[in-house]
Amino acid sequence: MRKRAICAAALLGVVIAASAGCSGDEPLTTPDGSPISTTVTRVAEVNIVSADRDYAKTCLAPTAADPGATDVTRIVVTDPTLLDALCALGIGDKAVAVTAAPGSVPAYLGPQLNAVPTIGTTPDAAAVSEADADLVLTTPQTTSSARPFGAVRAVTIPDGTWQEQFQAVADAVGRSEAGRARLAEFSTEARKTGRRMDASHTQVSLVRFGPDSETIAGTDTFAGQILAEIGVQRPAAQRVPDSFPVDSEDFRDAEGDLIYVSWEGEEGQKHAEKVLLSDEWLNLGASMWKRVLAVNDQIWYDSSGLAAAWLVLNDVKGSLDGNS
Repeated sequence: MRKRAICAAALLGVVIAASAGCSGDEPLTTPDGSPISTTVTRVAEVNIVSADRDYAKTCLAPTAADPGATDVTRIVVTDPTLLDALCALGIGDKAVAVTAAPGSVPAYLGPQLNAVPTIGTTPDAAAVSEADADLVLTTPQTTSSARPFGAVRAVTIPDGTWQEQFQAVADAVGRSEAGRARLAEFSTEARKTGRRMDASHTQVSLVRFGPDSETIAGTDTFAGQILAEIGVQRPAAQRVPDSFPVDSEDFRDAEGDLIYVSWEGEEGQKHAEKVLLSDEWLNLGASMWKRVLAVNDQIWYDSSGLAAAWLVLNDVKGSLDGNS
């Protein structure tokens, strides 16, 4: 890791709205019994966008099956990423099992889908029987997990753009029309948002922190694609498809009218806290003008579906013209 002059304030770490004390304590409450929020809203003097987001509201309203199509009722997915499409189609309640390890369902999909049983990549006969699936959705990389389900109809969702994969899932569950309508609705709203916020005149920088690294996110990343659909501009140095490491001591490649930062896990956050309070970072124009905001790395980069796309769009709606 490159050595930088770190402000003494870095020792303060994360700034928290309120703290519940020791992990074993009861939640803090007001005199009337109302819970006191313990949401972390700032890290290293940078506001977190949508810090109080309610993941129970991630999934969209239910869609109907295409006319004449037989509606599926019990769906198994062999890759947790496929759940995003079911969430965006409003049929998460039809998911009955995920052939993956516990804890592999993305948190942003909300409590309903996080409650779906994860039965391992090679489910046993009891788990297969309990699932009682009438459709198995799989990917080219996880087709082996569909084999224990025998004669149950299985559909492999091919590799492609996130829009193509969403539509493939919609086709597989008999919701082709709804899939096209939902994609069109998102594109329309993204363009409207861009015009309303004059996005074409804002250069947005995307920076991700790892345990000991800083990376500029390329235009081919999920977040980069959503920003492009909105019409947001990127700084000249960042108008490349692939992500690349920050190699300048003064972070000049990270400069922008607004900088969205994120971090990968706890170690990434620790590194981010140090960098965001360093002299080099604080000398950036965006930092001096309080135009640095933190976003959820899992949603902006690790995800790639319509439900996640709406969350990124809503983040931009609430922050593109705001201050840190």
